[in-house]
Amino acid sequence: MKNYELLAIFKPNLDAEEVDKAIEKINSTIVEFGGSIVSTDKAGRKKLAYEIQNFRDGFFTTTILALPGDKVAEFKRQLRLNDSVLRTMFMEVAEKASV
Repeated sequence: MKNYELLAIFKPNLDAEEVDKAIEKINSTIVEFGGSIVSTDKAGRKKLAYEIQNFRDGFFTTTILALPGDKVAEFKRQLRLNDSVLRTMFMEVAEKASV
């Protein structure tokens, strides 16, 4: 399993409880796909650089996770289908080089 970092921006019209439920839904999807969550960081509500779906700000979260490589495409598809997510950035975490 490889380690990945997921930056998700949720719609600002959700209250804190709804954002927590959306994060929990994403985390349960990761576990269903045989992955694990290393950490989740809620950065809070921030202003966007440009308008996305008529929203000027969003609720930012960062999740470090481990996921099998064959489940990545399906996980990305599940993120796109989630209505409360404005935008995601999903990237592989590179191992630190030893000097």
